[in-house]
Amino acid sequence: MKQYPEHLDLAPAMRAEGVVRLPGSKSISNRTLLLSALATGSTRIFDLLASDDTHVMLTALQKLGVQWEQAGDTQEYVLHGCSGVLPVHQADLFMGNAGTAIRPLTAALAVIGGDYTLHGVSRMHERPIGDLVDALNATGARISYTGEPGFPPLHIQRGQMQAQRMQVRGNVSSQFLTALLMASPLMAKDQTVTIDVIGELISKPYIEITLNLMRRFGVTVEREEWQRFIIPAGQRYVSPGAIHVEGDASSASYFLAAGTIAGGPVRVEGVGRGSIQGDVRFVEALEQMGASISLGENWIEASSNGVLKAIDADFNHIPDAAMTIAVAALYADGPSRLRNIGSWRVKETDRISAMATELRKLGAKVEEGADYLYIEPPVEIRAAAIDTYDDHRMAMCFSLASLDGAARKGSTIRINDPKCVAKTFPTYFDAFNNIARKDLI
Repeated sequence: MKQYPEHLDLAPAMRAEGVVRLPGSKSISNRTLLLSALATGSTRIFDLLASDDTHVMLTALQKLGVQWEQAGDTQEYVLHGCSGVLPVHQADLFMGNAGTAIRPLTAALAVIGGDYTLHGVSRMHERPIGDLVDALNATGARISYTGEPGFPPLHIQRGQMQAQRMQVRGNVSSQFLTALLMASPLMAKDQTVTIDVIGELISKPYIEITLNLMRRFGVTVEREEWQRFIIPAGQRYVSPGAIHVEGDASSASYFLAAGTIAGGPVRVEGVGRGSIQGDVRFVEALEQMGASISLGENWIEASSNGVLKAIDADFNHIPDAAMTIAVAALYADGPSRLRNIGSWRVKETDRISAMATELRKLGAKVEEGADYLYIEPPVEIRAAAIDTYDDHRMAMCFSLASLDGAARKGSTIRINDPKCVAKTFPTYFDAFNNIARKDLI
């Protein structure tokens, strides 16, 4: 794994230009690993993300008796499915700060049954999981809290699941619904399972990823709008044989924004117009800000058309990529407003508060609300030391403040604790430096 110092200084760059090959999607990688483990047959996985979060999932599956092999030093794995019955019925599982691992595993383990404890880093123990636990316990699961009620750590014991109908709130994290959906075929052997969503469902594109991958493993879900999901009886996961993990669309946002801010063209490879990831819609926000965007089947390219336009938009559908827009707003021709981003509060850190604090260091005037940010760009971007809050996306998006844009120049940006990018993109700063041109005349 890439080694980083305690802090990293990024000198101002006059232009952003080049090609970046993206790492695999975290959302697709961890879903694929769990579905492969639950399926009948062996699955060859290509381009799996190499990161802290996927390491957490691979290690947990191994402790549960799932066998897998890695092809040398490549990101090709073969994982041998257990046909919905895990070999190990008692385990203590460390889940780091990986929401895409702990939440689906909680549901699967509750349904399969056994004696399991799940815990993580201190921030994980501050991230809510109560809505998922309530939904499972209401149908006969036995999940208890060993710390603060509503949060990990968890103790899962064998229950008596009667899960013909379940319900879960949709306005905190779409990962709760994803967890129930992925576990539902284990409950639907001889009965149809219906999952009702209470209230608004946020981050719908992530549910699309879940449904798409479940189809690849042989399970079809019927959807009534975004309020009801029906899993017909008699379905089970069957390996597709081989599956390729798309490049991470959230990670693409930093490089595409760089091309939009600082000239371009910047091309990302590994994701394109055929992507199953909702975060590719990030390019629509860049186009609203004036970017020139081109898309191919497996690539996206962004270039600048001059001073960025301010944006006022609802980002409920792409909360992770929306963080990149908050930093791009420093280069806009007026104030920007990012709305409906309340889910930021329960991510790796409270991202609304963290983003507001760090943007102010750069000279921006920022107003934060329960679910919005209002950003007035500075006259000039100040040099600053950015705290990253052990949050990979804070580190990556603030690298953009070192770029020279049409409206204002970047400054030297110190990124504290740069190693936090290992969560999803261990070589991020190498890739960023490869497109950040500091030597142009």
